[in-house]
Amino acid sequence: MLDIITHPVFIWTVCILLFSGLFMMVLTYIVASYMVYTKTLSRVSKDVWSRDIPSSLEPQSVQMYEIGLKWSSDNISFKKDVHIVSEGLNLYGEYYDFGKKTCVIILSGRTESLKYGYFFAAPYASRCNVLVLDPRGHGLSDGKYNTIGFEESKDITNWVKFMHDEYNLDSFIFHGICIGAAGGIYSIIQRKCPYVKAIITEGMFPRFYESMKNNLIEKKKPVFIFIDLIDFWMKHYTKHSMKFGPLDIIDKLDVPLLMLHSKKDLYSRPEFAEKLYEKAGSTIKELVWFDTGKHSMVRINNIEKYDKSINDFLDRIDL
Repeated sequence: MLDIITHPVFIWTVCILLFSGLFMMVLTYIVASYMVYTKTLSRVSKDVWSRDIPSSLEPQSVQMYEIGLKWSSDNISFKKDVHIVSEGLNLYGEYYDFGKKTCVIILSGRTESLKYGYFFAAPYASRCNVLVLDPRGHGLSDGKYNTIGFEESKDITNWVKFMHDEYNLDSFIFHGICIGAAGGIYSIIQRKCPYVKAIITEGMFPRFYESMKNNLIEKKKPVFIFIDLIDFWMKHYTKHSMKFGPLDIIDKLDVPLLMLHSKKDLYSRPEFAEKLYEKAGSTIKELVWFDTGKHSMVRINNIEKYDKSINDFLDRIDL
């Protein structure tokens, strides 16, 4: 037996089998990570992330769309279709002009077109004009990749400049959900976006790396090495990394901040929200907790408290 296992042919055979197995495992991880990346952050066709309401939504998400569509229909006479070119991309939105001096820009999360933004407009309509957007790679807008707020921040800044020049507005509020919140933070801090009076966030993550990690864990997918391969694809296609996020710069935030966060958020966990709030540089800042509502679904579960929190906050700041 010893003669067999020490024979060069046997040793080479074992080495080849081990190497082949390791190679196949690595190849599987690489391919699977690419598939997760493209499904999560890449628009593979115009049918993906379109303005059509997805057929696979859970009941509460359907309810959000129904409420939002009714809001839009009720205010159709105030709507104006708007368009800009940002970084070579055609971007589209809808502007509801109620004759106010302040405009709220609804910054939707990943996969969501402007129709998703309708649902979040109601708390503002009595005191602000409303701009809802198709982010790059969503709805009618050009673009293939969701860059988790980095490139989107350039678009947000360009929208503000357009609205200022076209409609003579010099007072804006950002309402960002998840990635939309990150884009708003980057726009204010990194892009020096003018005229922004406050930012209101829901489900803001510290870094997308943590949110992706929590997503993989919830879906019982591998995390070790796998998440770094996803980040590799992110950097390859967009030149940005999931390992940088709002937590790294929020200490430089100099406008009022309201954070709306659910204790049930599995993607941006409560302890993440606490870190962001503690580090935020805003002189006026507030963190409001909600006992119910999953990630990006706080308002549908707490409409009265959600809307009151926004209006109480806006009463405190100079618009």
